[in-house]
Amino acid sequence: MDIPVYLIAGFLDAGKTNFINGILQDGFAREDRTLLIRCEEGEEEYDPKALDNVFTYTVENAEDMTPALFKKLEKQYRPRQVIIEYNGMWMIEPLYRNGLPANWILYQIMTLVDAGTFEMYVKNMGQLMMEKITNADMLIFNRCTAELRTSLRSRNLRMVNRRADIYLENVDGTSEEYVTEDMRPFDLSDGKLAVPDEDYGVWYVDLMDHPDRYDGVSVTFKALMCHSKKYKGIDVPGRFAMVCCENDMQFLALVCKGKGMEKYRDRDWVEITATVKKEPSPAYQGEGPVLHVTKIGYCRKPEQEVVSF
Repeated sequence: MDIPVYLIAGFLDAGKTNFINGILQDGFAREDRTLLIRCEEGEEEYDPKALDNVFTYTVENAEDMTPALFKKLEKQYRPRQVIIEYNGMWMIEPLYRNGLPANWILYQIMTLVDAGTFEMYVKNMGQLMMEKITNADMLIFNRCTAELRTSLRSRNLRMVNRRADIYLENVDGTSEEYVTEDMRPFDLSDGKLAVPDEDYGVWYVDLMDHPDRYDGVSVTFKALMCHSKKYKGIDVPGRFAMVCCENDMQFLALVCKGKGMEKYRDRDWVEITATVKKEPSPAYQGEGPVLHVTKIGYCRKPEQEVVSF
């Protein structure tokens, strides 16, 4: 029997225990036996009133998180689902690569962050923090003030993780989505856009998040040529971006089609004019923005080669 695993990640005092108490009080474990694995001790405790159908187990060392331990716990507690309150100082990758039994399916990763300490952790523990964010399916920033909301949105965290649902939990108890309607960064009313070199990253995220906005729009931009080795007949020019720090470099590639692109070598700087169409592509395993190139030529590289946010 497959057992869904819900991983609650984040540093100490990020609000993980309160979040777990909330979902348990809402009836998350009412129907199914639930194993709750705790990997660190915080100031908050689990609400005993919400633990009727929940069995708790504490793991103190990362190296103990093995398939053998989990199969032992499965036999002992017979859970239908598992919640893991993960230690913020442990990397997630070893767990989902080799740590879970074959029938324990990592169903969702939820990362909680204290908005007030986010910048400090990024500065001092960038790799640990960014791993929690990039792997998240849901990302929640707790204890947000107006100033912190502005700071978080200026970072354009959609670049770090485009698939996650991102929420801001405010100090007054209200909640709001990270992306707002007035965050549209470009005027597309005339059907054309010349992408400023310094805004490539912002444009890329907006294009990927909202391909409908760009359907039929003609765009001009500079990029490094890249020919796809995986998908025949598809070129994927783009630019490198530094999302958080030098260890978090990503290539922001665009799916392009057009004649004459084959004469440019990988890493040649080119300026491309293309019409965006939202259509199926194997690169997306579904629909996404495909750029039909109408003009291409060599160009000088931008003053800042690496995109930053």
